[in-house]
Amino acid sequence: MAVLTPHEAFGDLVTTTFRHQSTKIADAISKHNAVFRKLEPKKVRVSGGTTICHPLDYQENSTYQRYSGYDTLNMNASPHLTNAEFNWRSVAVSVVASGQELRINNSKEQIINLVKSRTKNAQRTFANNFSMDMMSDGTLPNQINGIRALISDSGLGTVGNINAANWEFWRNKVQTANASLHGINYTLSKDNIDQVMLELYMACTRGDDAPDLILADTILYAMFENSQLPLRRYTSKEATGQSGFTALKYKGADVLWDTVNMPSNRMYFLNTEYLDLVVHPDAD
Repeated sequence: MAVLTPHEAFGDLVTTTFRHQSTKIADAISKHNAVFRKLEPKKVRVSGGTTICHPLDYQENSTYQRYSGYDTLNMNASPHLTNAEFNWRSVAVSVVASGQELRINNSKEQIINLVKSRTKNAQRTFANNFSMDMMSDGTLPNQINGIRALISDSGLGTVGNINAANWEFWRNKVQTANASLHGINYTLSKDNIDQVMLELYMACTRGDDAPDLILADTILYAMFENSQLPLRRYTSKEATGQSGFTALKYKGADVLWDTVNMPSNRMYFLNTEYLDLVVHPDAD
């Protein structure tokens, strides 16, 4: 490795001419974290509590009966409420600067504010890593239950201390693309992806309740987009609240792709009305 002498490093031209220094830092670390960007604006702030519980209306009233005249009516109590319970999880990112660094940077020679740049870097780092947690199966130490815990490939699993193997109402819907639909065995392509998506969309729809967000990996997103030519339409960044994302539409749902911890060949049909990102105001 060659070493420059002071004369070579600071010759006439370098000594007499300022370097061109941009004051804008290019972001080379952020990832396409669609889940975080979609749910972060609708955070729910909770001031405390030992755990986070979400009430569930999990079964119908069992006393419904047809009767005539003086038939005896069923007066049994019919419990219908329970809770999904989640533990608090904590995440930290450190922003550190020495006193010497602060003093050197806090001068008329400052080109870029050091603390602000490190804070911005920490925010981007948090968004990337928390996006991974939001798409996770929640198995790492101190990790939240992510999308892959809430929605499993088998439809089973224990989430919120409720075991879906024991409680059918807690099982998520699953549609395998190459499964037989109405007697037809599909090999998934841009020509039939709409049909397969329709099956799952209908399974996840109850009256006005329907998926409003469909997350896809890049493979299925590209397949879906190609299937929409020339009918595809996009929603604006402002309309979807994506802060930089443009979404395709499938019925009433935004279709986005995510690259952070997203398993390949998957689409997740979500109703964000029932997805809360719960945070404590003192640690937000």
